[in-house]
Order: sequence, then structure tokens, then C-alpha cells
Amino acid sequence: MIAKLALEDGTVFTGHAVGAAGTRTGEVVFNTAMTGYQEIFTDPSYCGQIVTMTFPLQGNYGMNPEDFESVKPHLSGVVLRELPRRPSNCRATIGGPEFLAEHDIIGILGVDTRALTRRIRVHGALRGAISTEVGNDVELVELARASAPMTGANLVQAVTPCEPGRWTEPLWRGGDRTCPAPSGQRHIVAIDCGIKHNILRHLAEEGCRVTTVPASTTATQIRELAPDGLLVGNGPGDPAAVTDTIETLRKLLGRFPIFGICLGHQLLALALGAKTYKLRFGHHGANLPVLNRHTGRVEITSQNHGFAVDVAALERVGGTVTHVNLNDETLEGFVHRDQRVTAVQYHPEASPGPHDAGHMFRQFAEAVRENRSFDVRVPV
Repeated sequence: MIAKLALEDGTVFTGHAVGAAGTRTGEVVFNTAMTGYQEIFTDPSYCGQIVTMTFPLQGNYGMNPEDFESVKPHLSGVVLRELPRRPSNCRATIGGPEFLAEHDIIGILGVDTRALTRRIRVHGALRGAISTEVGNDVELVELARASAPMTGANLVQAVTPCEPGRWTEPLWRGGDRTCPAPSGQRHIVAIDCGIKHNILRHLAEEGCRVTTVPASTTATQIRELAPDGLLVGNGPGDPAAVTDTIETLRKLLGRFPIFGICLGHQLLALALGAKTYKLRFGHHGANLPVLNRHTGRVEITSQNHGFAVDVAALERVGGTVTHVNLNDETLEGFVHRDQRVTAVQYHPEASPGPHDAGHMFRQFAEAVRENRSFDVRVPV
């Protein structure tokens, strides 16, 4: 079956269909990770996006339920050069084509992903339409142009859970799922805006008692849970559009240690009174260098975001820059000591790797136990 991908600038790519049939629209982005395709496909932060994998061969080691980063995928489609039909790995329970079909994801194979990536790098992230049904190029381009832009889109409401939950699963260690006994002195409430499971696994690994709550949870409801610390996780869309969560955070600032990751980093900055802006084509990959200005240490990080926090606006409200991206010098982390906030734009939980920044969960857990903000300047 033939599949097509059309961009709003009029470019059309034709390839072979894989996975589900149908038509979807979304922002077309590229991810530079060489591995970790399963974690990428199940990351809720890709809601509303069509993901292009720059590494040409994906799917070698198949898929398995233990490495999911959410209950189900939320992305609009995937663009690949090659996808093997017969994976080889002892943990694999399903192949890539079957995974895409099972989860109603439209995929297109045989595309020149290098050319597509270059177009996005030159022109910025573009709206697109992917289809196995619409054969007319002009019609498909019009669908792409008519689709909603990412700016102004509150996609958190599409991925956040309806009810609070309890998380107990730790990190996977060769089949061992033994979890440390939770400490009653370390109760973490995690606001789930589309949070990756590995963030929650790291908290459980540190012996924390973890309660997840929907993004619409009010400040009063969170205070009633009596948390010792608050974590605001990742999620999709424009952070400035998630107004209810921003208002909740504004009312909770300074009450206990707060740690923000990715979208949580942006929401906390907005709650403090700073601003965010749309990046040209975002940061999506597992190989982006970040400098900790206080320690001088460089960490290679996993990232997935299309917006960033304005540094000047953050500093005007008392925030201190702690981490910067070495590729484009955008903000990757900050602290606000008066409000007991620490936040990073990248993903310290990895999944896919690397694991350079995993120490931050241990530091956060220790800070919560001692009822203080954790200091990114402490050597590890």
C-alpha cells in the first residue's frame, strides 16, 4: 500500500504504508536518537506530532511491554527509512509493523529521511498530513495547511489521566522489579501532564511514595494529599496554553521542594512570571550536550521539546540559570531558591539513554527528605 506525507510548504514524500490505515495531521519533527524508538513512540510528549527518525534503520530489536513510557502511544504518525519485519531480541514480544498496527499508528517507509530532516532544519518545524487514503498531492497539502498549529495548543488535556493514582514500579534490572520500601517521610506528588513512566520509576527506585494526579488537580487538592515534594513532569503542546496547571503551581510555590522536567520546567517558569517561546525545530534526540554552569560538567542528555523558556524574563523574576544547551545556548535548567524550585528542560530519566543526569532524582529525594531545595552545584 502506498502512503504519502505532505508538508504545509507543498513538499510531498511518497513511500510504503506500514501500521494503520487512514489520515492524520500533526507537526512534523525529527528525532536524532539511534536507539530507543519504542520509548519515543510511547512518549506522550509527541501527541499531535509526526515523528521522523533520522537514523535509517529502526525496529531491529522489536518491542516489549516493559519499556513503554505510557499506557499507549499518542503520536500522529511515524516516518522511517527502514523497519525490519523480523526483529531479533530475547525481550521482544512484537515486531515494529505489528506494534504500529495494534496501536493505530500510521507509518510511512522508504522516505528519504535525510532530505526531510534537512528541510525541517532549514524551514523549521512544519505542519504535515500523513495518509494511506488521500492520493492527491494537492489535497493532502491542503489538509496539512488546514491543521492546527502547535502554538496555542493545549494537548495536555488529551494525555493526562482522569483520576489520581499510585506508582510503585521501580527501574527494570534484568527482570528484577523489587522496589525499595517507600519512606513515609518522602511522599512525592507528581502532576501528570503526560509524564513518562521512567520518571516515576526513578522516584520509586529512591524509596519515595509516589502519587500521580491529573493536570487539572487544584492547589487545594494537592495540599490535602500532604506531599513532602512536588514533581511536574513532561507533556505535549504549548506550555503557555496549560493555564489551569500554571495557576495551580503559582499557588504552591515555596511550600515544599518542587522539581520540574521538560514541560514541567516551562510551566514552573510561567508560574514564576517568566515567558516561553517556540523553537525553530525543537530538540528531539538522545545525544544533546548540556553544560552545568556551576559545576562545569557537561552531560549528554535525552531531550524532547519544541518550546523554551526566555532567559531574560526568567532572570527578571528571580530565577538563576544553571544549565545551557551547548548547541544553541538555549536554557536547559534553572533554580529559584526563594520559591524552592529546581527545573531542567532535558530528560534526566533518559529512556532512551544516556544516563548522565540520572543523579538528579537521588538529589531530589534527599532534598525532600531534608525539606530543602536541592542544589545543582553539589558534585556527584
